Amino acid sequence: MSELSQWGLFLLIGAGTFAIRLSFIEFYGSLRIPPLLRRALLYVPASVLAALVLPAVMYQDRHAPFDWSNPQIPAAILASLVAWRTRSSLLTLGVGMGALWALKGWGI
Repeated sequence: MSELSQWGLFLLIGAGTFAIRLSFIEFYGSLRIPPLLRRALLYVPASVLAALVLPAVMYQDRHAPFDWSNPQIPAAILASLVAWRTRSSLLTLGVGMGALWALKGWGI
């Protein structure tokens, strides 16, 4: 495959991805979405975030087995409790990172 055809393929895939995402944004107001589906769509961002973050927290190295001595796990649990109680993103980040640094500093 030549370099020019690769660039053409990249542009075509990018345009297709843009068109798919634009269609959801553009047609969202004009389509009638059932209330049950609309309620279910509210949980999509949280579930996507959990699917991205949870494996990175639970497994320090992608190929390492699950280990309770991983300092990221108690720091994440503490941060999630702070998030649940306070609903503050900044405080959650601060407590989570502070706990992680403290646990790593103590050698846990």
